[in-house]
Amino acid sequence: MEAAVQPRQAAIDAGTWPVVLRLRPALELSEDQFFGLCQINRELRIERTAAGELLLMPPAGSETGACNSEINRQLANWSRQDGAGLSFDSSAGFTLPNRAVRSPDAAWITRSRWDGLPREQRVKFAPICPDFVLELRSPSDRLRDIQDKMAEYVANGARLGWLLDPDPRHVYVYRPDAPVERLDGLDQIVGDPVLPGFVLDLREIW
Repeated sequence: MEAAVQPRQAAIDAGTWPVVLRLRPALELSEDQFFGLCQINRELRIERTAAGELLLMPPAGSETGACNSEINRQLANWSRQDGAGLSFDSSAGFTLPNRAVRSPDAAWITRSRWDGLPREQRVKFAPICPDFVLELRSPSDRLRDIQDKMAEYVANGARLGWLLDPDPRHVYVYRPDAPVERLDGLDQIVGDPVLPGFVLDLREIW
């Protein structure tokens, strides 16, 4: 038993994230079981891929957490003023149409789509892809992994996605039926037309 655990423990000790836990075909978790697993392991951020693999990630580092907080503050303030939708922070999970469960660092959903979900679905990992998603790359994130996740959001219905990569100060913009756009050295980025009037001040993030 000890030998079987060593590779995963070595990955954790080395700071290699996420740790991938493969369950199939030995085990198939129901939606309720997966939600319950996440609730009793709150020290980890757990996502599920479309293939049923569990991705185990540690809490964000303090600096990344402060940047996430600022992003969500700006998005929430705009959302409250605009009134057309709801903003969500990184603790919210969503079940995408491909059955992956993802937790973007920030998200926004139109109120009409959100209100169309039964309340019993909203209290768990709601079966909906946000209209807007944002991911902030942390030092432990592999860029390709986050880029693949952004492409998955768009393939499952997101209308706008931003990937912020702080160290080189790159912003990758994702839209349906459009090539990914990389913008360099921005002080701000505008969310029109999906987020009309929203401007994210990147000077508070970089």
